[in-house]
Order: sequence, then structure tokens, then C-alpha cells
Amino acid sequence: METNTKQALPIDRRDATLVLAHVLLAFVALLLGGIAGVLQGLVRGGLITLPSGIGYYQLLTAHGVLMALIFTTYFIIGFMLSGVAKTTGGRLLPLSRKLGWIGYVLMTAGTVIGTIFILLNKATVLYTFYAPMQASPWFYIALVLVVAGSWMSGIAMFHNYRQWKKTNRGKLSPLFAFMAVVTMIMWMVATVGVALEIILQLIPWSFGWVERVNVMLSRTLFWFFGHPLVYFWLLPAYICWYVVIPKVIGGKMFSDALARLSFLLFLLFSIPVGFHHQLMEPGISDFWKYLQVVLTMMVVIPSLMTAFSLFATFERTGREKGAQGLFGWFKMLPWKDVRFFAPFMGMLIFIPAGAGGIINASNQVNAVVHNTLWVTGHFHLTVATTVALTFFGITYWLIPSITGRTLTARMHKLGIAQTIIWAVGMFFMSGSMHTAGLFGSPRRTAFTTYQDHPDAVFWMPYHVAMAVGGTILFIGVVLMVYNVVALLRAPKGYTEYPLAEVAETAEQTPRLFERWGVWISLVVILILVAYSVPMMDMVNNPVPGSKPFVTW
Repeated sequence: METNTKQALPIDRRDATLVLAHVLLAFVALLLGGIAGVLQGLVRGGLITLPSGIGYYQLLTAHGVLMALIFTTYFIIGFMLSGVAKTTGGRLLPLSRKLGWIGYVLMTAGTVIGTIFILLNKATVLYTFYAPMQASPWFYIALVLVVAGSWMSGIAMFHNYRQWKKTNRGKLSPLFAFMAVVTMIMWMVATVGVALEIILQLIPWSFGWVERVNVMLSRTLFWFFGHPLVYFWLLPAYICWYVVIPKVIGGKMFSDALARLSFLLFLLFSIPVGFHHQLMEPGISDFWKYLQVVLTMMVVIPSLMTAFSLFATFERTGREKGAQGLFGWFKMLPWKDVRFFAPFMGMLIFIPAGAGGIINASNQVNAVVHNTLWVTGHFHLTVATTVALTFFGITYWLIPSITGRTLTARMHKLGIAQTIIWAVGMFFMSGSMHTAGLFGSPRRTAFTTYQDHPDAVFWMPYHVAMAVGGTILFIGVVLMVYNVVALLRAPKGYTEYPLAEVAETAEQTPRLFERWGVWISLVVILILVAYSVPMMDMVNNPVPGSKPFVTW
């Protein structure tokens, strides 16, 4: 039985160990970030008082960094390494595997160092680590290690993909591998901005080598990275939606060409859009803000293409199974299969999440919700619901598949229960955040009634509801971690690594989609158009700069 299990693994056992190391550390970060998050929510709602030595903003930083940066990055890299290995021959090449482990060590060293300095209250600079708030230089060095480690893993994926192309000349590359390459190209281009900010500005400034930092330039470099980061979270979820979900529901992919085009459009239009996070900041002319808002709205196109492709797949599969009537196919979907149910709930919640994103990126409407809890609510619908639930759904087949285990009926039930708990908790928390934000409640603030000001008193029931939702979500975190441990101890056996085939009726994929020089050149051109003039102005006509602030 043991021999058969080894033979049935979808990827080389050595690669499975690398993937599992990433996934398990991701869930450690989720648990730690969840503890910080629930405490933060209870404080904001006025339900508890933190003991001396633990600050609200310290928890906020830990929650944001561990959940939004560390959990997502580890899981994404582990997931995409597994898919690249599976689709390019069943294994990572020796150099790719070595690079993957180097990346893992660098990222883990950065994560440990960064977490230590957050816990020591030496890096309470919130998730965006905005200057002029200043952290310990070792926190910034830790971030550099995390980014450098992720680059090593990206190069590992590129190497496997390139070697597959060399040995399969004239063939269309596997869709999963193609999507992973697009995702890592976007990530590596975007992280250039934050790397420059940290290495050239924040580290010298935090060591005291320079007295002041150009805050406008610093924030612009951050948001050059900060918005593509959202798509770095989303695109692996899209990989699951396009490539995995059709197989899980017993169907075929609607269109390979449409999937590749949507990813290329995300690559083009996700990077030169950072100014829509800076609409309220002075020092950037209205023209450049307008241009980047227009480019932001272009991302709606591949999102709608994705929605069309997915629901076309759902309907076609349902009708092939005998569904009748306008919505009969909806009943044919496998609602008791957590591999489908969790990602589908993520898809469903992405509808209001995407609508909120359009509001945030619109100049006039953004002025109403800017820096309010509305923005935090939107953020939790996108990454903490759409992305997180999809990643949870992936976990239920990925761990059994690479460890030679089987997903039992009990695990399906626990997974569905965890998904429902998560959705209910987010309904309370994010719904309250959106509502309180419309009433003007600010984000990033600890509990306060502003000396019993009537507006602040009016917000408090919503803050309590946020705390209730956060507590429900923490129960979901604990249950998810329990489920991961249970998956590692599940009965031995074969679990499929689900990758869908393309429908026979799908159109042929144009070869242009794999001419990387064309697409990368277009990315560079768009970035230069959107950023070169305003950033040259920031460098040539710098603001006086700011000395560091340490307010904790």
C-alpha cells in the first residue's frame, strides 16, 4: 500500500516536502495573525483592555503583516510551486528545488526577525509601514529578506517553465505554469518599488545615516507595490477558479485563450495604478492621478471575463448532467464538496468586494470614504474572504494530494462548517466596517469616544458588531488550523491533483500570448508612461522631508 501511495503522488516527494513546508508555515502565520486580529477587534469595540506592555497598534501591525503579507505569500508560493511541478513533468528541476529552499530559508528568517521586532514594539508602523513613522532598521531588513526569498522561488518557477518550453518546442505551455509565471512576473516587477523604498530610503534613515526621508516619494514607491500586491493575492485564486474548479465539478474549462488573456491584462493594468491610493495626497498633479484611475478601471475587464468564463463553465457542466430550465444547472453544482464550496463562496463575495474597489478608485467617491473603516471593510472582503476562502478550498485537496492522504466525508463536513463560520463572521465584521465607514468612523484608531462626542458614540454599536464578527472569524481560524492538522493525519490513499482539460469547442489559443518579450515590453511602457514624469518631479523637486516619528 505504501509503495502504491508513493507512485500515486502527483509530484516528486522532495518537491512535496518543499510545498508542505510553505503551506504549514502559512497557517502558523494565519493563527498568530488571527490572535492579534481578534484582540484588536475586541479592543476597538471597547470590550477588553489590553494588559500593560501590549499596544493596540502593535497588534494591528502584527495582524496586518502576518495575515496579509506572510500567510498569503507562503501559501501562494507553495501552491504555485506544486502546480508548476505537476504540469511541467511531475517534478521541479534540481536547480529549481534548490532555489525554492533558498527562498524558503530567506523568507522564514525575515518572518522570524520581523515578528520578533513587532512583538518587541520596535516596529509598530502598521501594515503599510508608512514613513515618517520609523521602525527598527532590522524590521526593514526582515522585509527585504522576505522579498528576496520570494524572488528565489519565482526564479525557480521560471527555470522549470523555460526548460519545459525548451524540450517541448512548438507546444502550448501548461495553463497552470503559464499563470504562475504571469503572477510571479507581476510580483517581481511590483516589489522593485518597495525594495527601492526600503533599501534606498528607509534603512539608511532608520539607521540614522540620513536625517530626513522624502515622504511623498516613499509612499509612491510603496503603492507602486501596494496595489499589485492585491492581484498577487487574487491571481492564484483565479488559477484555482480557472484550472481546478472545472475539474472538481466534473466539467471542462470554458476557454484556455480567455484565461491566458485575462492574466495578461492583469499583468498590464495592475501595476501602473498606485496613485489611486494617493488621490487625497498633495504633490501629485490631477492629470497623473486621472491617468492611473483610468488604468485602474481597465482591470474590470479581465475580472468580468473571469466571471463570464466561470459561470459559462458552471452552466455547461450542469446542462451536460441533465439540468433543465434557466437555473437548473445551479442545483447540479457539488455543494457538499468543500473543494468547490469554499472557493465558490469566495467568488460570490468578490462581487461586492469588486464594487467597493471601484468606489475606492473613483476620485469623487473616494473623498467620502477615504481613511474610514469602509476601506478596511473592503480590504477584508477581498483578501480576507475571497482570497482566504479560495486558499482554504485549495488546502483541502492540496495537502492530501501531496502527502498521499484521502479527504474523508467528515473532513468535507468540517470544511463546509468552517467556510460558513468564516462567511458569517465576515458578514458581521465587514458589513459593520462598511456601514461605520459611511458614517465617518476612521480606520487605524484604537477605542475612543472622542470625549463622548455624539458621532463617536453613534459608531460604537458597529464597533461592537465588528468585535463579534472578529470573534466568529477567530473561531474559523482555529477550526481551519485544526482541519489542516487533521488533513496531515487523514487515512492514507490517493487524492487527485485536480487540473481541468479544455472543452473541445474552445477556440485555439493564439501563439502571441506566449511571446513574453511583447507583454513585458508593454508592461514597461505603461509603467514609464504612468510614473516617469511624476517621479522625476518628486526627485528633482523634493519636499523638505521628515524626521522620524516614534509615537509608541
